[in-house]
Amino acid sequence: MRKKILVALGTRPEAIKMCPVILELKKSTLFKTVVVITGQHREMLDEVLKLFQVKPDYDLDILKNSQSLIQKFSEIINGMEKVVDCEQPDLTLVHGDTLTAYATALTCYFKRKAIGHVEAGLRTYNLREPFPEEFVRQSIGIVAKYHFAPTEQAKQNLIKEGKKSNIYVTGNTAIDALRYTVQEKFFHPFLEDVKDRKIVLVTLHRRENWNGPIESVLRAIKRIANEYLDEVSILYPVHKNPYIQSVAKTILEKCENVKITEPLDVVACHNIMARSYCILTDSGGIQEEAPYFGKPVLVVRNVTERVEGVEAGTLKLIGTDENVVYENFKQILENQELYKNMSKSINPYGNGQSGKQIVDILEKEIEKEEEKEI
Repeated sequence: MRKKILVALGTRPEAIKMCPVILELKKSTLFKTVVVITGQHREMLDEVLKLFQVKPDYDLDILKNSQSLIQKFSEIINGMEKVVDCEQPDLTLVHGDTLTAYATALTCYFKRKAIGHVEAGLRTYNLREPFPEEFVRQSIGIVAKYHFAPTEQAKQNLIKEGKKSNIYVTGNTAIDALRYTVQEKFFHPFLEDVKDRKIVLVTLHRRENWNGPIESVLRAIKRIANEYLDEVSILYPVHKNPYIQSVAKTILEKCENVKITEPLDVVACHNIMARSYCILTDSGGIQEEAPYFGKPVLVVRNVTERVEGVEAGTLKLIGTDENVVYENFKQILENQELYKNMSKSINPYGNGQSGKQIVDILEKEIEKEEEKEI
């Protein structure tokens, strides 16, 4: 009898990183895969599912206007309880550090159902940065049965916390996704307008950067844009949050070489990243994806849970102070030796086979459990 694995998704980053796992699970004769989406992100989630041709079995559709984090969390808990009661999964896989992952893991814990945590073990050990993601990751780690760590450093974090078994280093499934999205021939209007200028991709959205830090970073970007008017083209796909949209347009709208757009779909994001000169971001996923393309990343955060990228030299953690961001941005544009060293750094996040590794591990674990029962 096939074991039932429930996979929970809510946000676009989760979908990008978990769809390769879902596709591998569906190849296995040992598992029946049930996909539930919460709709924590709506349009952005749907476009990723369409790209990977993953059809959810359940759609909780929790997103409503002006929801607080607590309201979203309670909606997911309520919906997920019904799904778990109905499906009675043998294992539930959650990813990373989202409300969907936390609410699903907590529901399964209360129902005494096994949990597998993909992208486990990332830590800053600062519960305020990233917020609330650091709390979520640590909490899921407490209740998970299986820990799929992307790197050896993440594994060591889990061991340091007292977890002694079922920790597997698999690489990051973000790299798997790039095999489905990157195209040799790709068209986007922005790329047509760039001409010979260097492309800089900017993404900013983290909650800990709201109300002060993000404005500081945007002012630094404005200074660079004005100073390098004929040399740099900056693309800033702005998060849908009204606050972020407002400050971005207020500070950058008069910069001739800054293009402010709606969020890019995943194919456009990955392909423009591949064609960029460098990237300035507070995103977690981009810190993993950009090294695959050999693109230097300036991380506008005070701490990062992706320390492997910093240690490898492909990421530089620069904080959010306007002058510091400006100086580092200027340096990456002008210092060719620095640029070369960052772009040649080894990608620490795997070879694009993480999804298959995770499924292979689960198949072996299931076989072990069945042998014990005989």
